[in-house]
Amino acid sequence: MAGPVLAQSDGVTAGALAPVVITGDSAWQQRWLAPGSVEVVDGEELRAGQLQINLSEGLARVPGLVVRNRQNYAQDLQISVRGYGARAPFGVRGVRLYVDGIPASAPDGQGQAANFPIGSADRIEVIRGPFSALYGASAGGVIALYTQDGARPTEWRTGVAAGSNGLWRLSTQLSGQTGTPAQPGWSYTLDAGKFATDGERPQSAASRSTGNLKLTRAHDGGRTVLLLNRQSSLALDPLGLTRAEFDADPQQTTASATQFNTRKSVSQTQIGLAWEQALGQGHRIELLGYGGQRAVRQFQAIPTGAQTPPGSAGGVIDLDRDYWGWNARWRLDRTYDSGRLTVAAGLASDRQTEDRLGFENFVGTTLGVQGRLRRDETNRASTLDPYIQAEWRTAATTLTAGLRHSRVRFTSADRYIAAGNPDDSGATQYDGFSPVLGIRRELTPQLQAFASVGRGLETPTLNEVAYRTGGQTGLNPALNASRSLSAEAGLRGRQGWGSWSATLFETRTQDEIVVLSNTGGRSTFQNAGRTRRHGLELSGVMQWGPVTITPAYTWMDARYRDGFLTCTASPCAAPNVPVAAGNRLPGLAKQQAYLQLAWEPGLANSVWTLEATHTGRMAVNDRNTDATAASTLFNVGVRFEQNRGDWTWREFLRIDNVTDRAHAGSVIVNEGNNRFFEPGPGRSVYVGVELVRRFP
Repeated sequence: MAGPVLAQSDGVTAGALAPVVITGDSAWQQRWLAPGSVEVVDGEELRAGQLQINLSEGLARVPGLVVRNRQNYAQDLQISVRGYGARAPFGVRGVRLYVDGIPASAPDGQGQAANFPIGSADRIEVIRGPFSALYGASAGGVIALYTQDGARPTEWRTGVAAGSNGLWRLSTQLSGQTGTPAQPGWSYTLDAGKFATDGERPQSAASRSTGNLKLTRAHDGGRTVLLLNRQSSLALDPLGLTRAEFDADPQQTTASATQFNTRKSVSQTQIGLAWEQALGQGHRIELLGYGGQRAVRQFQAIPTGAQTPPGSAGGVIDLDRDYWGWNARWRLDRTYDSGRLTVAAGLASDRQTEDRLGFENFVGTTLGVQGRLRRDETNRASTLDPYIQAEWRTAATTLTAGLRHSRVRFTSADRYIAAGNPDDSGATQYDGFSPVLGIRRELTPQLQAFASVGRGLETPTLNEVAYRTGGQTGLNPALNASRSLSAEAGLRGRQGWGSWSATLFETRTQDEIVVLSNTGGRSTFQNAGRTRRHGLELSGVMQWGPVTITPAYTWMDARYRDGFLTCTASPCAAPNVPVAAGNRLPGLAKQQAYLQLAWEPGLANSVWTLEATHTGRMAVNDRNTDATAASTLFNVGVRFEQNRGDWTWREFLRIDNVTDRAHAGSVIVNEGNNRFFEPGPGRSVYVGVELVRRFP
């Protein structure tokens, strides 16, 4: 659940849905006055000339953040922040996700970004570094999307986009406010959309439907917000490629994917309610609650021989999850000793209960169909986190301190007990404190310095503790939480031509959670001693007349400080292959760079863009036996806008990977069949049009 809220500079709250609001009443002020690394990307920036399907489209300008589109909608995006999350073979781990304050990350730390309503986004906040720990366990970074509040005049927006590989997207948004200007009622924002694609490779087609509703009503000294979200999807899974397959033809699909018809279907419904009320003399109370249901059905490419031994969970996952949570906090905001003092304290709790079934994915000689039951259990995860945070701020200085205690508990009740498959019921618990300190100091009106330090706790997810060494089911009691110490220091500047920032960071961990073996969609994990990640982040926005330049650069050296043993085959009775101290952490590029040139020639209200993205080499496994090649991709685009009274038309054309460079878009870390490589797309052409109508 969300953490404490800091006051804005004008004393107006951002609402109970905001997990952490850095001081400032605009996107620039939030970045400028923060005692830590925060980026705010405006919703219009996310959508301008983009497909509006994936977060990977608009966040490349954020240093330290990597959002890779696997071109595999069965496994979601691959998101990492300063190295956190890179190990995830599917979904998002180590990075906390929020939509309007409602977690898109489960209590066990695993999340998915498919329900982010980009079409109605007001902004996205990306928090990196020590302050991420204030959001709870497994928060190596935070990505929080906030949807627009409905306002007057009523606005209807609808758009369609289409492009390579049979991709198309249709979406519509409606926002406004009931009542009269003198006596406004409910503000509303409705966002509905659907997209489909034939996929970059065989067995990679996908479709997804989403709906999002936000209702907001202000009342004397507070407001109430109601949120509804619905998402359903069906995606085929092309799996990764071996080095030989990737070199021969990166657009092929490995045979086992089609043999087993690997695929995944998801449906999710969620509701949230937030309420806040001023109590007088600077006191405020804020309450938030949410609940939802998620169903997943997935067919994996696990060889039939590996599904028959006792203890196997089969090759079909059938999961039904119910989840809910709440957050209650008090806040004091008042002037103190020539500055502004804000204190927030609260208690947050999350719960999830999942009924998990496992079946063989074959019947006789027929593959890719549901067979005999091999797993039947109920798993539960719960968190209970008290927290407190205080900030004292003047025009020149900000001092911030926070403390959160996280307790994460897992339980499993096994109902599948047979010969050779004993009762695997069990429980395990992780807990720890996450203290954070930060300071911002104005050196000149055009230059700020900031620094922060904090400790973090990353717990394994339910999937990561689900298997023991040797492929046996049942909670893995030997897997510990990873604990980290992070520090950063940086400078921010602003001039007449734009703004810039430079940040040095370092993170040291103990008991780093790493992949032990990863085969056929089944992963086991272990702890690997100490790691170190340190680096430099640079970003800026520079404008000269009609030209705007937006660069971002990250240099990060991420290595194991201790050697350990791992597996190279599955099932693995015990780790037996050495990994040397000093090896690079897999799935992480040492260098990541982005540059956008935007030119507004004053002709037909157009904007012409050129983007360059560079990704350095990435090791594919802990032993560093292979790596992706570095790649630089170029994208070009143009967008137009016409205004006719209450009507606005927008069109865009973009070409991604103009040079048709063959490259690995992402890697599956430590994949047991050596299918590490997930190919990136070749040259792709997309067009779109959007119509906006305002009703006075």
